[in-house]
Amino acid sequence: MNLLDGLWGVLDLLLVAVLLLLAVAAVLSSDRRRSMMLFIVFGLVLALVWARLHAPDIALAEAAIGAGLGGALLMATLRRDTHQQTDRFPQHPALVWGAGVLVMVLGTAIAWGLLSILPTVEQTWRKGAAVDAQLAFSGVSHPVTAVLLNFRAWDTLLELAVLLAAILGIRALGYVRATYVTEAAFSQLAVWLVPLLILMAGYILWAGAHSPGGAFQAGALLAGAGILLRLAGYSSAGLPTARWLVRLGLVAGTGVFLLVGLGLLGWGQGFLHYPVAYAKWWILLIEMLATVSIGMTLTLAFMGGIPQKEAA
Repeated sequence: MNLLDGLWGVLDLLLVAVLLLLAVAAVLSSDRRRSMMLFIVFGLVLALVWARLHAPDIALAEAAIGAGLGGALLMATLRRDTHQQTDRFPQHPALVWGAGVLVMVLGTAIAWGLLSILPTVEQTWRKGAAVDAQLAFSGVSHPVTAVLLNFRAWDTLLELAVLLAAILGIRALGYVRATYVTEAAFSQLAVWLVPLLILMAGYILWAGAHSPGGAFQAGALLAGAGILLRLAGYSSAGLPTARWLVRLGLVAGTGVFLLVGLGLLGWGQGFLHYPVAYAKWWILLIEMLATVSIGMTLTLAFMGGIPQKEAA
C-alpha cells in the first residue's frame, strides 16, 4: 500500500510539472497554432489534475468546456484570422519573453491572493458537514448539484445570465461566414456521432442529481454535437431555422430560472427556496432548460454570429 501511495505521489508531481511546462510553453510560443494546441493539451492535463483532487464535476467541465469547446473556439478564431498579418503582434524575443514573465507574475499574484482567502481545512470540513446535513432537503442526492441549484442557486442564475449577455456580443458580430467544406466521410461520421453526444448529454444531465454531471457539462456536450455538425458542413449546426425558436432556446434557461424564483417568492417560500416535496422537479426543469440554453449559446459562439437562415 505504501508503494502504491508513493507511485501516486510521483504521478501527481509529474502532472504538476507537465502542467507548468505546458502553461509556460503556451504563453511563450511565438506560433499561434502551436500555442493553441498547447492550450488544449493543458486543459486535458488540468482535467486529470482535478480528477486526482477528487473533483470529478470540475474535471468534466474542464475537459468539455476548457479543453474541448475552448479549443474549438480558438481554432475557429484562428481560421477567421488567417487573412490578417501576424506582424501586428510584437515578435521581438525580449518582448515575447517579457510578456510571458508578466503574465506569470500576475498569475502568481492572483493565485497568492486566492490562497490567502481560502478557508482552512477545518472550515472546509464544517461547510461540507453543513451541506451533508441539509442534503436530504435539497431535492437531489449529489452535494455539488445541491449547492449549485439549491443552496447557492443565485450563483448559477447569474452564471446563466452572463451567458445570456454573451449572446448580445455574438449577435453583434453579424452573420456567420460560409460553412466548412468537408469530405463526405466526415459528414457520415458526424451523423453517427451526434446522436451519441445527445444521448450522453441526456445521461449526464439526469445523473447530475446523484453523481458528477449536470446542466453545464450536458450543455457542453450538446454544443459539441452542434460544432460537429457545423464542421461537417451543416450551415445551421443543428439549431432551429425559425428565429423565434432560437431566441426561445437562448433565454429559456435564465428565464425559467428567474420565473421559478419569482413564483416561489410570490408563493411565500422565498426567492429560489424550493418546497422540499417539489424541489427535485423544480431543479430538473431548470437544469433541462439550462442545458438547452448553454448548448445553443456555445454553438453560436463557435459559429461566430447569426446563422444565415435566422437572419431573415
